[in-house]
Formats: sequence, structure tokens, C-alpha cells
Amino acid sequence: MKINKIVYVLVLLFFGNMKSQDLSKLQPYDAELTTVKYPFPVSFKTLKNQGQELKMAFMDEKPSKTNGKTIVLLHGKNFNGFYFEQTAKALLEEGFRVIMPDQIGFGKSSKPKQYQFSFQQLAENTKSILDDLKIEKFIVLGHSMGGMLATKMAVMYPNNIEKLILENPIGLEDYRNFSPYQNIDKLYASELKNTYQSYKDYQLKFYYDGKWKPEYEPWLNLVAGWTISKDFPITAWNAALTSDMIYTQPVVDDFEKIAVPTLLIIGTRDRTAIGKANAPKEMQPLMGLYQNLGKETQRKIPNSKLVELDNVGHSPHIEVFDRFIKPLLEFIKN
Repeated sequence: MKINKIVYVLVLLFFGNMKSQDLSKLQPYDAELTTVKYPFPVSFKTLKNQGQELKMAFMDEKPSKTNGKTIVLLHGKNFNGFYFEQTAKALLEEGFRVIMPDQIGFGKSSKPKQYQFSFQQLAENTKSILDDLKIEKFIVLGHSMGGMLATKMAVMYPNNIEKLILENPIGLEDYRNFSPYQNIDKLYASELKNTYQSYKDYQLKFYYDGKWKPEYEPWLNLVAGWTISKDFPITAWNAALTSDMIYTQPVVDDFEKIAVPTLLIIGTRDRTAIGKANAPKEMQPLMGLYQNLGKETQRKIPNSKLVELDNVGHSPHIEVFDRFIKPLLEFIKN
């Protein structure tokens, strides 16, 4: 984790002189995004697990007039709770209390050097926040990697979760069937190659169909800013550890175990698949076919409903918010 001394000095000077924040412009961010102001107040829970003390950030926003229900929004791998701002505001207007955690390894939460990442561990961490807040019943929405976590939570806590929403979750297929295993050292080396442009190219391809809008920039910059930070080695290391978790811990066998009412919101243009670049070329076109995966998954989950959004990519709540929020509200308000 050797850092170029010149870059390090420039980063320190930048942070020392920075007086305001503009998420539309790329700037270096430290590992816990301490200079980034989230849209709602951020609280921290101290976690003591795996022989270490960690901080888990979360936003807990209450509506002016409550309907008595709480919804937990679980972010994807290249994101944090911030990108749910528009979704949260719409839910608050409908009377929902909204909880938006940053998982360990993401956003404002701790970036441990060693951690046994598992969806069960992340589920326990998230549930412990809800326990502290005395929230016994709640709805869960998971996007991308958050969909894998939400799936695991639904299986682990069926008596607590009232409804489940999976928004373009990854893990709808077992990536081990397509792509060879990459050890963590290889994953880390790959993460260290990331730049603003590589992240943007990836998001253009899988999220936005090659069409970029200014409103996408903040979500890109929050991860791209780490690539020019002195803390890039530790954030890249955590990204490698969570990539390993996604690949080695499939949830496809959990879908049939889900006992709560479930809504799948699927942008059918999505082609996201972990390890696709390392898969044999003849296998790559068979991966991440969400126009098929959504239907296949809906058949596996009892008491589930599928809403397909044609010509929409990996992040419907960002790309086509109006089309996303309508079926979501219809499902959770009934």
C-alpha cells in the first residue's frame, strides 16, 4: 500500500485548504468521507465484532406525519446511503420512517484492514441498529449488492420483515458457474487500477446505456474521489474483500426460502454480473441477462411480484425515478 509522496502532499494541502464541498467536481475523499455532508443527519453505532471496534454510519429520518411504518434502504457495492436521497424524501412524504445505513467497508463507515465479510455479518450489523432504535417490524429495500443483503435478512429475520423489495439486485445467478475464482490479491490489484474514467465507463455501460447526465456525477465522484486520495489503498482493499464476498457467497438458494411478500423491480437493460471480465468470452454474453433473471427469480420467490422497467439499466431509482417510485409506493402502502 505504498503511496506516491507527491500525491500525498497534494492531498493534504487540498484537505487543509478546502472550505466547501462540491460533489459535482472530483476531489479526493478520505476513507470515511468526513468532508462529505450527507442529505440527512448521520449517526454512528459502535460495533464490537471479530475482535475489533468499528463504526457503522446510518441516517435515521422521521416523517412529519408518520404512518407507523419503517423502511430500511440497503445500498449497492459502488454506492452508500447518500444516493437514496430522492427515494427517502418521497417515502418521508408518505409517512415512512427511513433508515439508510452505510455498511462496514462503505461510505462513512469503518474500513477495516481485516474483516470476514459475509452477508450474515452485515445483516446482524444492520439488525443491531434497528434493535437499538427499538424497531421490531420493518420493510427492507435492497439495490444491487444491497439486494443480496436484503435477501439474506429476509431469510434470517422473517418475523421482523414485513415486506421485501429487490431493485436490480446482483446475485440472481451464481457467478461461480460462469467465471473462475479470483483471489483477494488479484481483486485488490484490479481495484487499484480504478480511476474516475474507469468507474464512469462502467456506469455508462451498465447503469445508463451510454447516456450521461449531470445528476449522475455526485454518485460517481463519491467512489472516484477515493482513487486520488491517500486512503485509496484501504478503500480498494475493502472493495476487494466485498467482491470476494459477492462471488463466494451466492444467495440463489435463498430465494425459495423467502416467506415475506416480495416485489422485484427490474430494469431489463441491466447486464451487471460480477466477474464477467474474467469469464470465458463465450460465457460473457450469457451473464447478467436481467430480462430473463427477473422472471426466473420471481418464479422462485413465493408470494412475489415482478415489475419490469423496459430500457432501464442497473439503477432505476436514479435513472427513471418516477417509474421506480410508483410501483414501490403501491406495494408498500397496501
